[in-house]
Amino acid sequence: MDSQKLYEQRNKIIAAFLVAAFIGLFNETALNMAFAQLIVDFKTDASTIQWLTTGYLLTLGILVPISGVLMQRFTTRQLFSVSLLFSLIGTLVSAISPTFTLLLIGRIIQAVGTAIILPLMMQVILMVYPINQRGAAMGKIGLVIIFAPAIGPTIAGFVMEHLSWHYIFWISLPFLAISFALGSKFVQNVSEVRPVTFDILSITLSTIGFGGVVYGFSISGKLGTFFTAEVIGSIVVGAIGILLFCLRQLKMEQPMLNLKVFTFPMYNIGILMVIIVHMTILATMVLLPIYLQNILLLAPMIAGLLLLPGGVINAFMSVVSGHIFDRFGPRVMVPIGLLMEIAALMALRTIDAETSIYFIMVFHIMMFIGISLASMPAQTNGLNQLPRDLYPDGSAFMNTLQQVAGAIGTAVSITVMSISTTSFVTKNGASSESEFAGSILGVQHALTFALVLAIIALVLSFFMKRVQDNK
Repeated sequence: MDSQKLYEQRNKIIAAFLVAAFIGLFNETALNMAFAQLIVDFKTDASTIQWLTTGYLLTLGILVPISGVLMQRFTTRQLFSVSLLFSLIGTLVSAISPTFTLLLIGRIIQAVGTAIILPLMMQVILMVYPINQRGAAMGKIGLVIIFAPAIGPTIAGFVMEHLSWHYIFWISLPFLAISFALGSKFVQNVSEVRPVTFDILSITLSTIGFGGVVYGFSISGKLGTFFTAEVIGSIVVGAIGILLFCLRQLKMEQPMLNLKVFTFPMYNIGILMVIIVHMTILATMVLLPIYLQNILLLAPMIAGLLLLPGGVINAFMSVVSGHIFDRFGPRVMVPIGLLMEIAALMALRTIDAETSIYFIMVFHIMMFIGISLASMPAQTNGLNQLPRDLYPDGSAFMNTLQQVAGAIGTAVSITVMSISTTSFVTKNGASSESEFAGSILGVQHALTFALVLAIIALVLSFFMKRVQDNK
């Protein structure tokens, strides 16, 4: 397809990707609302059920780095079709699962599809949109990346109120089928295929590295502490694996992922901002539902509905912020967005048992408006600095570290909350009143952790410069 016709079809091409990515990220958080019922249905414990999320995140952490090679080795249409087939099969297997083992297998198959579609979608946008229109296009990605996991618990809470957990997957299937149909008709090959070899050692080191880090932080959240041999060992082994992976890439003539992307300063700032903001998002996404249900004693569906306006407004603002970015660049809007996020987190970290739900709703909305002004513009500006031949590597790195950051943000916030709660109860004696007060303090301390991250992001934003044209 010639470039003119490709530009004319680009909105239809992106629509297919957006639907697929939305369902993939929706499934990342939606099942969390069904954990209590799954424990009963499968006659197991919470630590076992937690593997439905840990396994999903581990698969993303392992496979997203490999996507850089896949995007160079196979055509856009081939990868899109394969990713949708994995998503469809995994969702169907999960929907009909009579056992925990089969459900876990279905979740892992789902995650394979998501791991391919996310970086592929970003690469396609970089290829089919000129630099002065990428902000609006990336805003649509921001809508999906933040809105899908935010709305997942709300929809799942509604489903659990009226149906069984199986329907969380059944409602996903028609949307995946629509995406597959759209993609079959409109998705075109947008980049050249190159004979890149699969380096087994690089893949092994990448798997150990990113998988080890994600696993270590994931189980720290489950155990409620960083200080166990399993947590520390996993993170250390993972860090060594990532270091050896990077050294391997520097020595290879054709690296699996090209580390030259890190020679571009705006890309480095962009990727750091993505890491920090995504850690903040996932931390608050897990903390506020816990607070609403355990402290204010709201039903899961009510808690989900209370947080829904923030997700909806963020979806709208992600698109708006993309258009603002195309016109004005990131220098002003990113710091303003982060200041809004910081102000909201400063307010939210004061919540206690007497806090009004309207107070929480207002500052939750404010926080997500700030995130929409900061996150995707910083990411877009960083990717804009890369030359075309580094788009696959830049997209793969950014998506990998975003998923790893999400896992770390969730785990660290839960761990900080658990440590603070346990310390308070130990100091004040075990009682229901002490545990209740400790839980409030734990949420406050974990939100303080998110606030510190937002302040670090604000400092980084002052070093951003607008990229006018990529090489």
